[in-house]
Amino acid sequence: MRKLPARHALLAALATVTLFTSGCSAETGATSPAAAGADGQRPSSIVTPDPGPSRQLPVTGVPDGEPTGVARAGSDGKATKSPLKVASYDRSTRRAVISSTGKATSAPAPAPAVGDVIASGPAPGAPEGLLAEVTDVAGKTEKGTEVRTEPTTLGALLGDDKADGTVPVDPAAVDVEPLVQGVKVSWAKAGNVHVGPQGAKVPLGSLRIDVGASVPLPVTEGAPVSGAVSVAGFVQLAPEVEFSYDGSSALTPDSAFLGLTGDWTSQWALKGRAVAGGKPVRIPFAKLHADPVIQVGPVPVVVNLDLTAYVQVAADGSVSVDVKQDLKGGFRIGGSYSKAGGWKPVSTSDITSTPVRAKVTAAGSVKAALGAEATVGLYGAVGVTADLAPYLRGEASAAATPGSLVGAWKVYGGVDLTGWLQLQLSIFGTPVFEHRIPLGALHREWPLAEGKGIVA
Repeated sequence: MRKLPARHALLAALATVTLFTSGCSAETGATSPAAAGADGQRPSSIVTPDPGPSRQLPVTGVPDGEPTGVARAGSDGKATKSPLKVASYDRSTRRAVISSTGKATSAPAPAPAVGDVIASGPAPGAPEGLLAEVTDVAGKTEKGTEVRTEPTTLGALLGDDKADGTVPVDPAAVDVEPLVQGVKVSWAKAGNVHVGPQGAKVPLGSLRIDVGASVPLPVTEGAPVSGAVSVAGFVQLAPEVEFSYDGSSALTPDSAFLGLTGDWTSQWALKGRAVAGGKPVRIPFAKLHADPVIQVGPVPVVVNLDLTAYVQVAADGSVSVDVKQDLKGGFRIGGSYSKAGGWKPVSTSDITSTPVRAKVTAAGSVKAALGAEATVGLYGAVGVTADLAPYLRGEASAAATPGSLVGAWKVYGGVDLTGWLQLQLSIFGTPVFEHRIPLGALHREWPLAEGKGIVA
């Protein structure tokens, strides 16, 4: 908890207009707790301390079972670990109760004061973490000191320090909600290996979702696509959170990045007959959620991840397919900030596929994707949304000849990656942008197989 350097004054004006669901608005001045008056108010004679040279902060994960605690700014303007914790938080009133962890320290922890900035891992009432500034001290309670807060920015704690790193997401910490029957979840981490269906070994750090039973398309009158088409297979992910921050420049951070990277592996089969009828059919089959904490020096940064795995099929004509493919590769999505260029989207993928079997008959085309829509945010504020959709596309044509129809068919593999940046990425302490920024559509396609034959 601290009084902010004078270089943040302009940033305060810029960031005041930012609104967030659970926290990120104006960055305001703060005073060191030791210098605050007995009533928790900020003395007008306090002089802002020189924060000294910027530090390179490590970016790491938090070991299992270790509490993330609270970070605050010290009297030197640098973020430090604190023997305090958020005992409770009320999102509707933004009231928090701050108490001591009870751990022995060389000196008792100062009580929270107006202007203090705190960052906490998940806490009662704040499962997505808390990043806030104290605006009023209401008084003592049985559980600690009750304070009123308002949203703030990471720049209020990280200041002119730097950080850069990538942290794997613990697959065991991901909550999975199956949405259809036949979904199975497997994961593996060091020392605690779970084996996937049919004895398939899941690589360390990976989460695997199997659709053990086929996912049929709706067969109802007026359905966009109907028929006996089904999809079965698995998706395997090894996600990592990428975080960087450089506050060495004045006024606003020099650069920042928040994103999701990782390896993607899937194997799935599309089989049956699809009939045209309109828009694509999307069937979600599992929802995933995690709130991993990455430790940026002394500051616990809570990353919020949501992912929905889905099947999507579109048909044009009346097509029969029997296709199976393997896909492997990596992906990287996120938002990158520089003082010169502002916020820019990042979206890359090198996913490629190989066919295991491929056949398309009759006339028309069909496109099926086994994809995932993901969102990445900080402290409950969504920052990046992306839709990663590796797909299969088949097309067939038929020409009449005496006594039969001769058909030619082709099968393609591909990947679509779309999405956008959200306003809430200004939680880093960067200037606000006025509207969502599209990631830009990434589209790649390659031939898998082709053939000719008699069409029934």
